[in-house]
Amino acid sequence: MKARDLIDELEKVGSAPDVTCDTVKSGDPDKEIKKVAVSMFATVKNIKEISAWGADMLLVHEPTYYDHLEAGNVTPVTEAKRELVEKSGMVIYRHHDRMHAGEPDGIAEGELYYLGLRGRVEKTPYFASYLMTLDEPKTALELADLMESELGIKHVRIAGERSKKAKNIALCFGTPGGVFELLCNDGVDAVLVGEACEWQVAEYARDAAELGINKSLVVMGHIGSERDGMRLLTKRLSEAHPELEFKYFECGEVYSYTEDKNS
Repeated sequence: MKARDLIDELEKVGSAPDVTCDTVKSGDPDKEIKKVAVSMFATVKNIKEISAWGADMLLVHEPTYYDHLEAGNVTPVTEAKRELVEKSGMVIYRHHDRMHAGEPDGIAEGELYYLGLRGRVEKTPYFASYLMTLDEPKTALELADLMESELGIKHVRIAGERSKKAKNIALCFGTPGGVFELLCNDGVDAVLVGEACEWQVAEYARDAAELGINKSLVVMGHIGSERDGMRLLTKRLSEAHPELEFKYFECGEVYSYTEDKNS
């Protein structure tokens, strides 16, 4: 199989906008592939590890060069990273827009799969944001504990109500649209998000709780809120293509913490 064949398969998942970031970032798409790595980010550390593993191709969800469309920003960091990528000989393909446009959204599906949350999910008007009615309501604290235990997120942050049960939640994994609008929605008790504007969204949740209104913002961190979609993608590609070797590479959370004395 060529890298192009796998890309064609991925591009059947969902429709992409006219201007999409789902493109080959490096390498020759006509390259024959046997070993395919999958990760959230192509970090420098990951590129080195994936190259040592002998990958022919790398599927990533987020930008490699710090810009959504990776429109050629040139700095000493981007140039050193490009040199490392080119030396690896890997084909790097970004699977983002179609991953979110699938039915269901591939990232949200992976997060819910590994969290074990069950309920009815429906679309919102906002990109990559969904409403979920939980079969079993949970408090924000219970949701955060679940995220830390099942997804391995180091520190989940909560703004607003911690102890009241939330039945109707918004899924805003990563940095999608509509986070503030969904939190303001009378029918939404809690918003699960990767990244959010603290001065706006977090403060709204805090004041709402002080006023006795059941509103919670549960902040997972960008990587913690999306990587499990890529983990599930790895699992499914492995099942669909036993002739290829797939491996998920963890890029780790971007922040270190004061307790990480040896990091």
